[in-house]
Amino acid sequence: MNEKKMSIYHEIHKLYRLGFNKSQIERKVGVNRDTVRKYLDKDFEEMSEWTFSLQNRTKKLDPYRETILEWLKEHSDLSAAQIEDWLLEEYPELQVSSGTVRSYVKHLRDQYAIPKQKKIRQYEAVPEVEMGAQIQVDWGQTKQKTRNKEEVKLYFISFVLSHSRYKYLEWLDRPFTTKDTIRSHENAFRHFGGMPEEMVYDQDNLIAVNENAGDLVLTQEFQAYQQALGFSVYLCRGSDPETKGKIERVVGYVKSNFAKNRVYNGLDDWNEKSRSWLERTGNHKVHGTIKKRPDSVFLLEKAHLKPVSSIKHKDISFKNSITATVNKDNTIRFRGNRYSVPLGTYTTVGSNQIYLYEKDQELIILHKVTGDEIARHTLSLEKGKLIKNRNHGRDREKTLQKYRTAMIDLFEQEEAAILFIDKVIEKYRRYARDQFMVLERSVQAYPEEQEAALEYCIENELWSANDFRDVAAYLNQHRLGDIPKGIKSTSSTSSSGIQVSTRSINEYVKIMGGEMNE
Repeated sequence: MNEKKMSIYHEIHKLYRLGFNKSQIERKVGVNRDTVRKYLDKDFEEMSEWTFSLQNRTKKLDPYRETILEWLKEHSDLSAAQIEDWLLEEYPELQVSSGTVRSYVKHLRDQYAIPKQKKIRQYEAVPEVEMGAQIQVDWGQTKQKTRNKEEVKLYFISFVLSHSRYKYLEWLDRPFTTKDTIRSHENAFRHFGGMPEEMVYDQDNLIAVNENAGDLVLTQEFQAYQQALGFSVYLCRGSDPETKGKIERVVGYVKSNFAKNRVYNGLDDWNEKSRSWLERTGNHKVHGTIKKRPDSVFLLEKAHLKPVSSIKHKDISFKNSITATVNKDNTIRFRGNRYSVPLGTYTTVGSNQIYLYEKDQELIILHKVTGDEIARHTLSLEKGKLIKNRNHGRDREKTLQKYRTAMIDLFEQEEAAILFIDKVIEKYRRYARDQFMVLERSVQAYPEEQEAALEYCIENELWSANDFRDVAAYLNQHRLGDIPKGIKSTSSTSSSGIQVSTRSINEYVKIMGGEMNE
C-alpha cells in the first residue's frame, strides 16, 4: 500500500515537472484533484515520513485483528457484513461503522492473500408494492457444525414484508410440516402485529397440492387456515423465482450473514441468536435497495396491516363434540334433520369435516382446524326437517343485478337494452337467469343482427329472450341482398318513449314471409 502511494507521488511530480497542470495530472494518474494538490505540497522526505506513519498508525479494529484474521483463514468466503455482525455479537460494546469494517477486511485480505469467491445471480427489478399489501414466504435449510465438529441439518421458514423488508425467522432441527407452517404464520403475524392482503409462496407441498391452470388446490389444513384468516394466496410458477425475489434474497441473506460458519449449540440457543440477529442486523441495517432501515420503515407500514385474531380453539370444550361431514348442498345431518351452513362451506378439496357441539338447546357448528364458529341453530325436536338460516343462501337479488348489468353491456343502444332487459326480468323473474343465458348465446351467435333484433322486439313488445333469438336467427338467414327493394329504415318511438331506429311492422312481416293487408 505504501509502495503504491510513493509510486503515485513520483508520477505526479514527474508530470508536474513536464509542465502538466493539476487537472491534466488528475486525469492521467486517475486520482482526485485534492490528492494531486496534497502530494505536490510534500517534498520527498515529508512524503516518506507520512507513508511510514500510516504503516505504523493504529487502526480502530487492530485489537480484533487476530480474531478477524482467524475467521478469514478458517472461512475465506466470509463477507465483511457477516464479520461485522460477528464482531457486534462477540463485543456488544464495539462502536464501528460498516465502511471501517469493509476497509479493514479488505486490507487483511490483501495483506494475507485471502481472496473471496462470489457467486453471481441475475435478478430483474420489479415495482415496489404498497404498505401492508404483501408478505413473501419461503423455506430454507443449512448444514451447521456443532462444538464437537459434528454436522447437523437445520430448516427455517422466513417471512418478509415486501414494502419495508421487515423480516421474521423460525428454525427447526427437522423438516417443517403443514402444522409447523401454520404455527409459524401465527407467530409471524404476532411479530408483525397484523397480516397483509396477500401472501406469496413458491409451489411448496406444505401449502399447495397443485396449481390447476390458475385454480389453486391447497392442502386441506392450510386451506382451512387461509379461509379462516381471509388472506389471498399467490403461488409463484416453478420457473419464475423473481416474482418472490425479495424473500429469495432474505433466504440467501440468512444463510450467508447469519448461518454460514456459525457454531450450532442447540435449537433454543439457535432461535434466540437468530432473533437477536434480526434485531441487530437483519431488520436494523440499511437495506441496499430502499436505502432505509427496515425497522424504521416498518413503524409506518405496521398501521396498514389488517388485524388478525388468534385461531386457537375458542372457549368451547371439544371433549363432548362429534365430527360430521358437510354435504354438497352445504348442510350437515344431525339427529334426523339437516342444518344449513354458509354457502361455500362445502369444498371439493379435503374431507369437509367439521365439529358439532350441543349446548343449551343449540347446535353449534365449528371449523375443525381453526375452531371458529361456522353456524348456530336452535335444535329441532322433529325429524326430516331442513333448518336453514336465511343468510346461508345466495344473495339472489345481488346476483340478478350483476347479470342485468352484464346483459345491458352486450348492446350498443344502452337505453333500449335497459328497457328490454327490465321487461324480461319483470315477466320471467323466476327464470331470469335462464333467459339471460339464452340472450347471451343469441348475441354470440348473431352479433351482426343483435341491434336489429333488439329494435324489433321492443317495437312489437316481444319481452322474451327466445323471441329475440328467433328474430336474430331469421335476420341472419335473410341478408340484405335477399330483402325486397324499397324497404327503408325509419325512426319511431316505442311505447316507453325511447327513440329506437326501426323498420315499419309491414317491412318485418314481409321479411318473415307473411302478408299484410293494405
